[in-house]
Amino acid sequence: MASYRGAGVDLDGAGRHVSAISPLVTATWGEMVVGGFGGFAAGVPVPEGYTKPILMMSTDGVGTKLELARQSGIWDGVGFDLVAMCVDDLAAVGAKPIGFVDYMAVGALDSARDSAIVASIASACAEAGCPLLGGETAEHPGVMASDAVDLAGAALGVVESGEQLSPSAVEAGDLIIGLASPNLRSNGFSLIRSLFTDDIPYEELLEPSVIYAPAVHAVKQPVKSAAHITGGGLPGNLTRAIPPGLGVRIDRSTWQPAEIFQKVAAQGVDQTEMFHTFNMGIGFCLVVAPDDALGLIDDLSGFQATVIGTVTSTGEFELA
Repeated sequence: MASYRGAGVDLDGAGRHVSAISPLVTATWGEMVVGGFGGFAAGVPVPEGYTKPILMMSTDGVGTKLELARQSGIWDGVGFDLVAMCVDDLAAVGAKPIGFVDYMAVGALDSARDSAIVASIASACAEAGCPLLGGETAEHPGVMASDAVDLAGAALGVVESGEQLSPSAVEAGDLIIGLASPNLRSNGFSLIRSLFTDDIPYEELLEPSVIYAPAVHAVKQPVKSAAHITGGGLPGNLTRAIPPGLGVRIDRSTWQPAEIFQKVAAQGVDQTEMFHTFNMGIGFCLVVAPDDALGLIDDLSGFQATVIGTVTSTGEFELA
């Protein structure tokens, strides 16, 4: 007799997975979470202190970095990659994350692996200061290889109307503050996987992403605009924080990328490609008036924040 189990979907295993992750998920909940674990949805009220709150959302995934995690069995950082990609996008527009959900697709359930992934997501949510409200783990037998995993998520954020960060207030002469990234985070891994086929430095490549959102929201100095440096590097993302007609001049001598970037370049990647693919040691940027730069750097001292460039009137992106 035909059955769902015979087709490769383990409903009993799914039930065990839900039971196993329940304490991991609910540990991120506070008194504000509405709903119960295992229900069809959960939510949060808009926090107090907003007069005209704007709800904003962001979604992203971990990408092909997951393939290296699969090959090595190192899963404890992928949740930080997932959460960082979403909540730091919210931070770039001034929104504070108030809830997160994840979606994990697998070829077949693996209790140890799947619990490790959810534990990583929960830990990252705790660091980001937002509850993991729920998610979905779906088996795709016959579509995905039995040991394959894909991972995506979405974050809900809130910002007071009129306090969003945007390029509109940016002027020529404003300074660009860069926040250090000690690793590749979660971008450029299709290229990485083509470069490293033997003696793969899994531990370095799979270091978890830094989460910038809590520190960015805690700064006391006024910020005009911001950029989350992901796929496309500084050229592809910083220009999104600058109004049309203005440009950016980045001084590469103002910071030293971590050793992993040198190892990648040594595989035959030129500097132009490196800067257009990877964050090159800068994971987040803030655009501020010159008088506010020193105070902002003090606020972000835990991230090796430094002035890396200037907004110009040239309309061009320059790497000097």
